[in-house]
Amino acid sequence: MSRKGFTLIELLMVIVIIGLLASIAIPKLANTREKAIVASMKSDLHNLVTAEEVYFSDSMRYTTNLGARYRTSAGVVGPTITLTGDGWTAKVSHPSTAKICAVFTGSTPLPPATKEGAPSCTP
Repeated sequence: MSRKGFTLIELLMVIVIIGLLASIAIPKLANTREKAIVASMKSDLHNLVTAEEVYFSDSMRYTTNLGARYRTSAGVVGPTITLTGDGWTAKVSHPSTAKICAVFTGSTPLPPATKEGAPSCTP
């Protein structure tokens, strides 16, 4: 007598193996998603630096409202731009992560940014 198909034990073993693989893969994917969000926030701040410098070259001053000259990526909150005596500071956030990214131009740093014009994020 020849049987076709799988036994219940074989099916349960396959389900257990798939569950183990999923338990390994899901945390790695979540970490990758957060890295992508942080990269998006840094990219937005880099684009903000460029937009502010273009605005400065046109009007000889910085602004807190770039209007249609600048847009953030989907989900990024901000930027919150503050003018300083010799430049500006800005920070952005995202609802999917607790990390905050910042950038500054001039002599007034905004943590976590420590180098002028270089976006940086909280660890």
